[in-house]
Amino acid sequence: MIKPRDEMSSVWVVIPCYNVSKHIQAVIENIDSNVIGIVAVNDRSEDSTLQVLENLKSDSRLNVIDNKINLGVGGSTKLGFEFAFNRGASIVVKIDGDGQMDPKLIPEIVSPIINGRADYVKGNRFINVDQVISMPKLRLFGNIALSFLSKLSSGYWEIFDPNNGFLAISRKTFALIPAAKVDNRYFFESDMLFRLHLARAVVQDVAIPTKYGAEVSGLRESRAVIEFGFKHHRNFVKRILIEYYLRDFNLGSIQLPLGLGLSLFGTVYGAVNFIHFHSLQLPTPTGTQIVVAMSVLSGLQLLLSFFAFDMSNSPKKPIS
Repeated sequence: MIKPRDEMSSVWVVIPCYNVSKHIQAVIENIDSNVIGIVAVNDRSEDSTLQVLENLKSDSRLNVIDNKINLGVGGSTKLGFEFAFNRGASIVVKIDGDGQMDPKLIPEIVSPIINGRADYVKGNRFINVDQVISMPKLRLFGNIALSFLSKLSSGYWEIFDPNNGFLAISRKTFALIPAAKVDNRYFFESDMLFRLHLARAVVQDVAIPTKYGAEVSGLRESRAVIEFGFKHHRNFVKRILIEYYLRDFNLGSIQLPLGLGLSLFGTVYGAVNFIHFHSLQLPTPTGTQIVVAMSVLSGLQLLLSFFAFDMSNSPKKPIS
Protein backbone atom coordinates (compact mmCIF):
# COMPACT_ATOMS: atom_id res chain seq x y z
CA MET A 1 0.00 0.00 0.00
CA ILE A 2 1.01 3.63 -0.43
CA LYS A 3 2.70 5.22 2.57
CA PRO A 4 1.96 8.93 2.09
CA ARG A 5 4.75 10.29 4.30
CA ASP A 6 7.44 8.00 2.96
CA GLU A 7 9.70 9.70 0.40
CA MET A 8 9.53 6.66 -1.88
CA SER A 9 5.77 6.91 -1.73
CA SER A 10 5.31 10.58 -2.65
CA VAL A 11 3.09 9.57 -5.53
CA TRP A 12 1.65 11.96 -8.10
CA VAL A 13 -0.80 11.15 -10.89
CA VAL A 14 -0.64 12.59 -14.41
CA ILE A 15 -3.76 12.58 -16.61
CA PRO A 16 -3.45 13.63 -20.26
CA CYS A 17 -6.90 14.93 -21.24
CA TYR A 18 -8.45 15.27 -24.67
CA ASN A 19 -12.24 15.50 -25.00
CA VAL A 20 -12.90 13.56 -21.79
CA SER A 21 -15.47 15.87 -20.19
CA LYS A 22 -17.88 12.97 -19.58
CA HIS A 23 -15.35 10.85 -17.67
CA ILE A 24 -12.66 13.04 -16.10
CA GLN A 25 -14.58 14.00 -12.94
CA ALA A 26 -15.16 10.37 -11.95
CA VAL A 27 -11.51 9.54 -12.69
CA ILE A 28 -10.19 12.30 -10.41
CA GLU A 29 -12.70 11.65 -7.64
CA ASN A 30 -11.67 7.97 -7.49
CA ILE A 31 -7.93 8.62 -7.14
CA ASP A 32 -6.57 7.28 -3.83
CA SER A 33 -6.53 9.93 -1.10
CA ASN A 34 -2.91 9.02 -0.31
CA VAL A 35 -1.80 10.37 -3.69
CA ILE A 36 0.03 13.64 -3.02
CA GLY A 37 -0.69 15.51 -6.25
CA ILE A 38 -2.63 15.29 -9.51
CA VAL A 39 -1.67 16.92 -12.82
CA ALA A 40 -4.39 17.11 -15.46
CA VAL A 41 -3.04 18.25 -18.83
CA ASN A 42 -5.75 19.56 -21.13
CA ASP A 43 -4.45 18.96 -24.65
CA ARG A 44 -6.59 21.50 -26.56
CA SER A 45 -9.85 19.64 -25.94
CA GLU A 46 -12.74 20.67 -28.15
CA ASP A 47 -15.40 19.89 -25.55
CA SER A 48 -15.88 21.19 -21.98
CA THR A 49 -12.96 19.24 -20.47
CA LEU A 50 -11.13 22.40 -19.33
CA GLN A 51 -14.24 23.79 -17.66
CA VAL A 52 -14.85 20.51 -15.81
CA LEU A 53 -11.25 20.51 -14.61
CA GLU A 54 -11.51 24.10 -13.39
CA ASN A 55 -14.64 23.16 -11.43
CA LEU A 56 -12.71 20.34 -9.72
CA LYS A 57 -10.05 22.62 -8.25
CA SER A 58 -11.67 22.29 -4.84
CA ASP A 59 -9.42 19.23 -4.66
CA SER A 60 -6.22 20.89 -3.42
CA ARG A 61 -4.11 18.19 -5.06
CA LEU A 62 -5.28 19.08 -8.56
CA ASN A 63 -3.04 21.10 -10.89
CA VAL A 64 -4.41 21.95 -14.34
CA ILE A 65 -2.15 22.62 -17.32
CA ASP A 66 -3.84 24.00 -20.43
CA ASN A 67 -1.68 23.36 -23.51
CA LYS A 68 -1.43 26.24 -25.96
CA ILE A 69 -1.06 23.74 -28.82
CA ASN A 70 -1.99 20.08 -29.13
CA LEU A 71 1.03 18.07 -27.94
CA GLY A 72 -0.44 14.58 -28.27
CA VAL A 73 -0.86 12.05 -25.49
CA GLY A 74 2.90 11.48 -25.23
CA GLY A 75 3.78 15.16 -25.22
CA SER A 76 1.14 15.93 -22.60
CA THR A 77 2.24 13.03 -20.42
CA LYS A 78 5.88 14.11 -20.52
CA LEU A 79 4.87 17.65 -19.62
CA GLY A 80 2.92 16.30 -16.65
CA PHE A 81 5.84 14.10 -15.58
CA GLU A 82 8.21 17.06 -15.57
CA PHE A 83 5.71 19.16 -13.59
CA ALA A 84 5.27 16.45 -10.94
CA PHE A 85 8.95 15.54 -10.58
CA ASN A 86 9.92 19.21 -10.34
CA ARG A 87 7.58 19.44 -7.36
CA GLY A 88 9.12 16.57 -5.46
CA ALA A 89 7.32 13.46 -6.68
CA SER A 90 9.26 10.22 -6.23
CA ILE A 91 6.87 8.16 -8.34
CA VAL A 92 4.47 9.36 -11.02
CA VAL A 93 1.53 7.36 -12.33
CA LYS A 94 0.03 8.03 -15.74
CA ILE A 95 -3.64 7.23 -16.16
CA ASP A 96 -5.96 8.11 -19.03
CA GLY A 97 -8.90 10.44 -18.54
CA ASP A 98 -11.45 8.41 -20.52
CA GLY A 99 -12.56 6.19 -17.64
CA GLN A 100 -11.20 2.92 -19.07
CA MET A 101 -8.72 2.53 -16.19
CA ASP A 102 -9.66 2.10 -12.55
CA PRO A 103 -7.84 4.70 -10.37
CA LYS A 104 -8.31 2.39 -7.38
CA LEU A 105 -5.57 0.18 -8.86
CA ILE A 106 -2.92 2.89 -8.39
CA PRO A 107 -1.54 1.27 -5.18
CA GLU A 108 -0.98 -1.98 -7.13
CA ILE A 109 0.75 -0.15 -9.97
CA VAL A 110 3.22 1.68 -7.70
CA SER A 111 3.86 -1.23 -5.31
CA PRO A 112 6.70 -2.90 -7.33
CA ILE A 113 8.58 0.43 -7.44
CA ILE A 114 8.05 1.18 -3.75
CA ASN A 115 9.25 -2.31 -2.84
CA GLY A 116 12.37 -2.01 -5.03
CA ARG A 117 11.38 -4.70 -7.54
CA ALA A 118 11.02 -2.47 -10.60
CA ASP A 119 11.84 0.93 -12.07
CA TYR A 120 8.79 1.13 -14.33
CA VAL A 121 5.46 -0.63 -14.04
CA LYS A 122 2.69 -0.91 -16.61
CA GLY A 123 -0.72 -2.48 -16.85
CA ASN A 124 -1.37 -5.67 -18.79
CA ARG A 125 -4.94 -6.49 -19.87
CA PHE A 126 -3.95 -9.90 -21.26
CA ILE A 127 -3.11 -11.72 -18.03
CA ASN A 128 -6.77 -12.33 -17.17
CA VAL A 129 -8.31 -14.71 -19.74
CA ASP A 130 -11.86 -13.41 -19.18
CA GLN A 131 -10.60 -9.89 -19.83
CA VAL A 132 -9.01 -10.98 -23.11
CA ILE A 133 -12.21 -12.68 -24.31
CA SER A 134 -14.28 -9.55 -23.62
CA MET A 135 -11.91 -7.31 -25.61
CA PRO A 136 -13.17 -6.13 -29.03
CA LYS A 137 -11.74 -8.56 -31.59
CA LEU A 138 -10.05 -5.98 -33.81
CA ARG A 139 -8.41 -4.40 -30.78
CA LEU A 140 -7.37 -7.84 -29.53
CA PHE A 141 -5.58 -8.86 -32.72
CA GLY A 142 -4.08 -5.42 -33.14
CA ASN A 143 -2.64 -5.52 -29.63
CA ILE A 144 -1.22 -9.02 -30.15
CA ALA A 145 0.57 -7.91 -33.33
CA LEU A 146 1.86 -4.73 -31.73
CA SER A 147 2.97 -6.62 -28.62
CA PHE A 148 5.17 -8.93 -30.68
CA LEU A 149 6.69 -5.99 -32.57
CA SER A 150 7.34 -4.26 -29.24
CA LYS A 151 9.18 -7.29 -27.90
CA LEU A 152 11.52 -7.09 -30.87
CA SER A 153 12.10 -3.36 -30.70
CA SER A 154 12.31 -2.91 -26.93
CA GLY A 155 14.06 -6.13 -25.87
CA TYR A 156 11.51 -6.72 -23.08
CA TRP A 157 10.40 -10.17 -24.22
CA GLU A 158 8.46 -10.87 -21.01
CA ILE A 159 6.31 -7.73 -21.35
CA PHE A 160 2.95 -7.73 -23.12
CA ASP A 161 0.29 -5.13 -24.00
CA PRO A 162 2.90 -2.40 -24.73
CA ASN A 163 0.37 0.32 -25.55
CA ASN A 164 -1.32 0.11 -22.16
CA GLY A 165 -1.40 3.65 -20.81
CA PHE A 166 -1.70 2.76 -17.11
CA LEU A 167 1.90 3.07 -15.95
CA ALA A 168 4.22 4.29 -13.19
CA ILE A 169 7.82 5.49 -13.26
CA SER A 170 10.32 6.48 -10.58
CA ARG A 171 12.13 9.82 -10.47
CA LYS A 172 15.58 8.29 -11.01
CA THR A 173 14.37 6.25 -13.98
CA PHE A 174 12.72 9.22 -15.68
CA ALA A 175 15.94 11.20 -15.26
CA LEU A 176 17.76 8.57 -17.37
CA ILE A 177 15.28 8.82 -20.24
CA PRO A 178 15.89 11.44 -22.97
CA ALA A 179 12.30 12.67 -22.71
CA ALA A 180 12.58 15.02 -25.67
CA LYS A 181 13.29 12.03 -27.95
CA VAL A 182 10.30 9.96 -26.79
CA ASP A 183 7.37 9.94 -29.22
CA ASN A 184 4.73 12.62 -28.57
CA ARG A 185 1.79 10.69 -29.99
CA TYR A 186 0.26 7.25 -29.53
CA PHE A 187 3.62 5.49 -29.90
CA PHE A 188 4.65 7.04 -26.58
CA GLU A 189 4.29 3.90 -24.41
CA SER A 190 6.12 1.65 -26.88
CA ASP A 191 8.89 4.20 -27.39
CA MET A 192 9.28 4.48 -23.61
CA LEU A 193 9.98 0.74 -23.41
CA PHE A 194 12.70 1.09 -26.05
CA ARG A 195 14.31 3.96 -24.12
CA LEU A 196 13.96 2.12 -20.81
CA HIS A 197 15.83 -0.92 -22.13
CA LEU A 198 18.69 1.29 -23.27
CA ALA A 199 18.74 2.71 -19.71
CA ARG A 200 18.77 -0.90 -18.34
CA ALA A 201 15.61 -0.30 -16.30
CA VAL A 202 13.59 -3.18 -14.86
CA VAL A 203 10.02 -3.20 -16.20
CA GLN A 204 7.19 -5.18 -14.65
CA ASP A 205 3.63 -5.93 -15.77
CA VAL A 206 0.65 -5.75 -13.41
CA ALA A 207 -2.67 -7.34 -14.32
CA ILE A 208 -5.44 -4.78 -14.71
CA PRO A 209 -9.01 -4.90 -16.04
CA THR A 210 -10.13 -2.40 -18.64
CA LYS A 211 -13.65 -1.23 -19.30
CA TYR A 212 -14.89 -0.75 -22.84
CA GLY A 213 -17.82 1.63 -23.00
CA ALA A 214 -19.04 4.27 -25.42
CA GLU A 215 -15.74 6.15 -25.49
CA VAL A 216 -14.05 6.43 -28.87
CA SER A 217 -10.34 5.72 -29.14
CA GLY A 218 -8.26 8.05 -31.29
CA LEU A 219 -6.02 5.14 -32.23
CA ARG A 220 -7.18 2.90 -35.08
CA GLU A 221 -5.66 -0.59 -34.93
CA SER A 222 -5.22 -0.99 -38.71
CA ARG A 223 -3.37 2.31 -38.98
CA ALA A 224 -1.38 1.64 -35.82
CA VAL A 225 -0.01 -1.70 -37.05
CA ILE A 226 1.37 -0.01 -40.20
CA GLU A 227 2.61 3.20 -38.58
CA PHE A 228 3.90 1.51 -35.44
CA GLY A 229 5.45 -1.29 -37.50
CA PHE A 230 7.78 1.21 -39.17
CA LYS A 231 8.69 2.80 -35.83
CA HIS A 232 9.27 -0.58 -34.17
CA HIS A 233 11.59 -1.58 -37.04
CA ARG A 234 13.53 1.67 -36.59
CA ASN A 235 13.86 1.11 -32.83
CA PHE A 236 14.85 -2.54 -33.30
CA VAL A 237 17.73 -1.58 -35.59
CA LYS A 238 18.82 1.18 -33.20
CA ARG A 239 18.68 -1.11 -30.18
CA ILE A 240 20.70 -3.86 -31.84
CA LEU A 241 23.39 -1.44 -33.03
CA ILE A 242 23.65 0.24 -29.61
CA GLU A 243 23.45 -2.82 -27.35
CA TYR A 244 25.38 -5.33 -29.45
CA TYR A 245 27.96 -3.24 -31.29
CA LEU A 246 28.47 0.14 -29.59
CA ARG A 247 28.13 -0.66 -25.88
CA ASP A 248 29.23 -4.29 -26.01
CA PHE A 249 30.39 -7.08 -28.29
CA ASN A 250 29.27 -10.53 -27.25
CA LEU A 251 28.02 -13.87 -28.56
CA GLY A 252 24.84 -12.28 -29.89
CA SER A 253 26.93 -9.80 -31.87
CA ILE A 254 28.33 -12.74 -33.86
CA GLN A 255 25.20 -14.88 -34.08
CA LEU A 256 22.98 -12.22 -35.68
CA PRO A 257 25.07 -11.21 -38.75
CA LEU A 258 26.27 -14.77 -39.31
CA GLY A 259 22.72 -16.11 -39.10
CA LEU A 260 21.37 -13.44 -41.45
CA GLY A 261 24.25 -13.96 -43.87
CA LEU A 262 23.88 -17.74 -44.08
CA SER A 263 20.09 -17.57 -44.39
CA LEU A 264 20.28 -14.96 -47.13
CA PHE A 265 23.04 -16.79 -49.00
CA GLY A 266 21.18 -20.11 -48.86
CA THR A 267 17.91 -18.55 -50.02
CA VAL A 268 19.42 -16.57 -52.93
CA TYR A 269 21.85 -19.31 -53.99
CA GLY A 270 19.06 -21.88 -53.91
CA ALA A 271 16.63 -19.71 -55.88
CA VAL A 272 19.20 -18.86 -58.58
CA ASN A 273 20.24 -22.48 -59.04
CA PHE A 274 16.68 -23.80 -59.01
CA ILE A 275 15.66 -21.32 -61.73
CA HIS A 276 18.81 -22.06 -63.73
CA PHE A 277 18.45 -25.85 -63.74
CA HIS A 278 14.68 -25.66 -64.19
CA SER A 279 15.23 -23.58 -67.34
CA LEU A 280 17.53 -26.35 -68.61
CA GLN A 281 14.88 -28.92 -67.67
CA LEU A 282 17.40 -30.57 -65.37
CA PRO A 283 17.08 -31.51 -61.68
CA THR A 284 19.00 -29.38 -59.21
CA PRO A 285 22.20 -31.27 -58.29
CA THR A 286 22.18 -33.00 -54.93
CA GLY A 287 25.31 -31.17 -53.84
CA THR A 288 23.67 -27.81 -54.51
CA GLN A 289 20.59 -28.85 -52.55
CA ILE A 290 22.77 -29.87 -49.60
CA VAL A 291 24.63 -26.53 -49.65
CA VAL A 292 21.34 -24.64 -49.72
CA ALA A 293 19.75 -26.72 -46.95
CA MET A 294 22.80 -26.52 -44.68
CA SER A 295 23.14 -22.76 -45.18
CA VAL A 296 19.49 -22.01 -44.48
CA LEU A 297 19.23 -24.37 -41.51
CA SER A 298 22.50 -23.15 -39.98
CA GLY A 299 21.40 -19.55 -40.48
CA LEU A 300 18.02 -20.16 -38.84
CA GLN A 301 19.68 -21.95 -35.93
CA LEU A 302 22.03 -19.01 -35.37
CA LEU A 303 19.13 -16.55 -35.53
CA LEU A 304 17.14 -18.58 -33.01
CA SER A 305 20.21 -18.68 -30.77
CA PHE A 306 20.53 -14.90 -31.06
CA PHE A 307 16.94 -14.32 -30.02
CA ALA A 308 17.35 -16.76 -27.12
CA PHE A 309 20.40 -14.75 -26.05
CA ASP A 310 18.47 -11.48 -26.48
CA MET A 311 15.60 -12.78 -24.33
CA SER A 312 18.00 -13.56 -21.52
CA ASN A 313 19.57 -10.12 -21.78
CA SER A 314 16.71 -8.17 -20.17
CA PRO A 315 17.68 -5.95 -17.20
CA LYS A 316 17.44 -7.82 -13.89
CA LYS A 317 18.56 -5.32 -11.24
CA PRO A 318 16.47 -2.18 -10.64
CA ILE A 319 18.35 1.10 -10.99
CA SER A 320 16.00 2.84 -8.54
